[in-house]
Formats: sequence, structure tokens, C-alpha cells
Amino acid sequence: MPERLPEQPTVRTTEGVVQGLRRQGHAVFRGIPYAQPPVGALRFAAPAPPLGWEGTWQATEFGPVVPLSLPIDTGPPQGTDWLTLNVGTPDPSAAGLPVLVWIPVGGYVSAASNEPMFDPAALARAGIVVVTINCRVGAEGFAFLDDAPPNRGFLDQIAALEWVQRNIAAFGGDPGQVTVAGVSAGAGSVAALLTMKPARGLFRRAIAHSVPSLFSTPALAREITATFGDRIGVAAPTVAAWRDLDPWHLAAELTSFNAGLHARRERWGRLTETGTALCPVVDGEVLPEMPWSALTGGRANGIELLVGHTRDEFRLFSVLSGRRGTFTEQETRAALELLAPPPHGAQAYRAAFAQAGAEELMETVYSDALFRMPSQKLAEANTAAGGTSYLFELCWNAPGLGGALGACHSLDVPLAFGTLDSPVGRQLIGDEPTAEAVALSREFRQAWVRFVSTGDAGWAAHRPDGRLTRVLDAESETVPYPEQASLRIWENHSPMPFDLA
Repeated sequence: MPERLPEQPTVRTTEGVVQGLRRQGHAVFRGIPYAQPPVGALRFAAPAPPLGWEGTWQATEFGPVVPLSLPIDTGPPQGTDWLTLNVGTPDPSAAGLPVLVWIPVGGYVSAASNEPMFDPAALARAGIVVVTINCRVGAEGFAFLDDAPPNRGFLDQIAALEWVQRNIAAFGGDPGQVTVAGVSAGAGSVAALLTMKPARGLFRRAIAHSVPSLFSTPALAREITATFGDRIGVAAPTVAAWRDLDPWHLAAELTSFNAGLHARRERWGRLTETGTALCPVVDGEVLPEMPWSALTGGRANGIELLVGHTRDEFRLFSVLSGRRGTFTEQETRAALELLAPPPHGAQAYRAAFAQAGAEELMETVYSDALFRMPSQKLAEANTAAGGTSYLFELCWNAPGLGGALGACHSLDVPLAFGTLDSPVGRQLIGDEPTAEAVALSREFRQAWVRFVSTGDAGWAAHRPDGRLTRVLDAESETVPYPEQASLRIWENHSPMPFDLA
């Protein structure tokens, strides 16, 4: 029998001793600072190295998350020690275990590592050390201020990965076997990290689910930040003008600002369809260029990459917003004009999906433009840069909400983490997971574990000649890329940063 872990496992990090707790056969350590709180003089600055401490840090509670810009009640303000991480490990006294670093960023407006959907228990039981991080998002992470480093959320992620390199061996992990992973904006973060010089050498592999091409030019980012500043009564886009703003008020105002983006469609173009105003900036320094062009242009090296998307990416948003079944031909026409690749993309969609009604066409172009095509093209770009890419498409219909969700955005996350009983898992999959759901979750999780451990996802790599893709369903199979009609429309169009219209 394996040796029983102590009830209160203790680990010495480079900053000091941390004491966690034991649960479900593994050890967890929560709320460990990887940088100093980004407030006061450090607000809107690059992350500062963490301070050491005497005695023992009680790492039993999650750290506070940055104020979230979401249209939900997130409760009373928490603390300001936003830059913390959590470690779940099979055994701190082990050595050489593979490591998964999960970036829980959504829409660049949320980053909550305490989300039950990201519980590391199932992966830890499979021998993986799991790190989940908090980082800055919204205005704190991405407002484009004249005298502040851009893309501070990405800089936070790099600081967390540096902490992992310094400390993960003390938790049983191998710093040379780190996989960085995320879904949606977390996957966009992974794409950016693939090509950022300060991130080189901090991870070996990457997992990216539903990659968005949500990046803006400096010109657009500057105008959006200035416009948002006008809304909150701040004239200058400077740290001095913004530093004393209440961060929770700022997040609440950004929620309303994001909800009204459609009104600015003529000026801000495609970005208004994303629901996210303050997003990463291709600034030329922190983020030199779009990840796709950096990889295909030979300015970044490819790695082992597991990337994929769901079949019905947009369905989650249409159902939860109450718009499912209500989209008009006029709305579909506007979406095609904005999101389909120029100059003839709208006509190409009409021809390729001639039997589709307004609703289906709307969902198709949104799914393609926002997630499916950027994900497939990241697989090809990584291969072009000398890496090995494994592509998947999740096609299993979620039983939740009466089956209205299809194979929607985020369905893959509770399946891969094995957290079908989490609140989000139950919403998507139902209160009582079927045997089919359990089996698919096992397959997904085994692919993750195999990839994180060996760099091989378990199916044929995605290469330009065959474009083989794992279709994950009740009966999974490896076939040529399923979304051929969409791929032909986007064949010669690489993701470009959003710009002023």
C-alpha cells in the first residue's frame, strides 16, 4: 500500500514554509503568493517578486481573486492579494511527476482558480501535479495605459510559471515536464505564451481548448481605454490617474461597458462581437506579434501542443443569453459582414451552407471566427514551426438544459478534469451523469494525462497532408478535420488583431 500522507503536509518553498491539507488521497496547498499584491505603488505595474516570510504559511484557503467583470453578483470585495496559486500533488515527497499549470481565464474578464470545475483530485490520482493560478484580468490586467506595461495579465502568468520552475520540485513535480493549459481566454493566453520571449523555457508542452484570436492593435486598445476612462470620469490614461480608482467599482463599470459594445460597431468593428473591450494588445514588445504569424513566420519555435474546440462553440452563449431561436436574418447578415473573412467571406458562407437558416448560419460563423478556426490554425502554425500538434473536436451533445446546449463551449473542461459533479458540470451534463458521459470524461482525462506525461495525446498528429483530428463523442474516431467547409472559407486567412474599423 502507498505510504499515507500526513494530515497537514508541509513543504519548504524558496520564499518560506507552506502547510497545506490532505484531501481525497492527495495534498493541496492553496493561496500561495507568487508575486506581491498589485496594489498601491504596484498597481498596474509588472508583477513584483514575492516577499519571503518567517514561520509557516497556512496554505489551506484559496487566495482572493481579482475583481471580475461579469454580469453576476460575485459577493462582497475580497482582499487584494490577487497573485496567488494553488498546488494539488499526489505526494509532496515524490520526485519527477509531470506538472499541469492551468490558467483559468475567461473572456479576459475573469480568473478564478477556486472554481470547483478545476478541482485537481482526478488528475492528482492519475499522478499529475496540478497548479491553478490567479492573475489580473479586465482593467487591472489589460487596460492600455500610457505609462504601464501592457498585457499585465500575461506578465502575471509568466511570474507564476517562474515560481513553478523555482518550487515545483518541492511538491513532487518535475520543472522540466511542465504543461501550460487553458480554455477560451486561458487558451488565448497559452497561444501568447508560446511566442513570448520571457516565457521561453518555462514550460515544455501546451494544451489549448477553444482558442480565441482576441487581440487588438495599440490604436484600438488606446481608444477603448480612453473611452472607458471617460465613462468612469478619468481624463488621462495614466497610472497616476487610475491608481486610486476602486478596483471593484472599476470591474462593475467594465461589465456595463462590455454589455454595450454593439453600439460602437461602426468604429470598433469585429471586437464588438466578442463582448470583451479590454483584451490583450499586440504591442510589439511584451507581445511582439500575433501567435499565428510568429509561428508560421519562424519567429517562435513549435512545441508539443494539444489543441481543440467543440462543434457548437457559440451555442452556450446563445442559450444562456436567452437568444437561442430568436436570431434574425438581419442579425445574421451583420455578423457575416463583420466576422467572415474579407472580401467575399459572407458570400462564401451563404454558398457553403446554402440549406442553413439564419440561426444556424449565425452560430456557424460565430463559432468559426471566435474559436474553431483560430484553434485549427494554431495547430497548423505550431506544426509549421517544427512542433507536433494534436487536434480534437468535441461533438458529444451535452444533456444539460434539456439538450439545448449541443457540443457547446466549455463542455470539454469538466470532462477533462473529471469534475462532472461540479456546479458547472451539473449544469452542462446533468445532475446524474450517464455512463456515456463518464466514459467520455475518462477518455478525455486519459488523453490529458498521457499528453502531459509523454507529449503524445494518443492519436495521429494533425499535419497539413491529412489534417487528422480526434472527434470525441460517444464513439470517438480519428478522421480528417470535420469542418472542411469552414476551413475552405478561411484557408488563406490567418487571425489578425482587431483594429479600428
